[in-house]
Amino acid sequence: MKVRDFNLVMEHGRWTNGRFLDIKTLELAKITDYFPKKEDPNNFKKQLKLAIAVGLKVHKSAVKRNKLKRQIREALRLLIKDGRIKTGFYVLVVTKKGALEQDYAEISKEIELLIKRSGLLIS
Repeated sequence: MKVRDFNLVMEHGRWTNGRFLDIKTLELAKITDYFPKKEDPNNFKKQLKLAIAVGLKVHKSAVKRNKLKRQIREALRLLIKDGRIKTGFYVLVVTKKGALEQDYAEISKEIELLIKRSGLLIS
């Protein structure tokens, strides 16, 4: 995700809060005014971009933060592989302090729940 995309999500996106993860989503079809001029609007509307943010407040150790990122990335990858996430969105996953104490199954369940609540899950 480019800085431009990240700024669009932060400015125009919608939050969905969970116990130890938050997701901010942005439907691309709703922000046609901000499309990049060099890109084809039809292709731009159909893309799905994901970003994961794990801040220093979660843990100071980069090893632990990276492990958490890998777990979140894998849970999202499996949802995409199964074709269960809609395209046409930017998604930013932000972790909270309690995320490190959770195991992979809890993280995966929380991500699926948040994706469902934000309206991105294809049943």
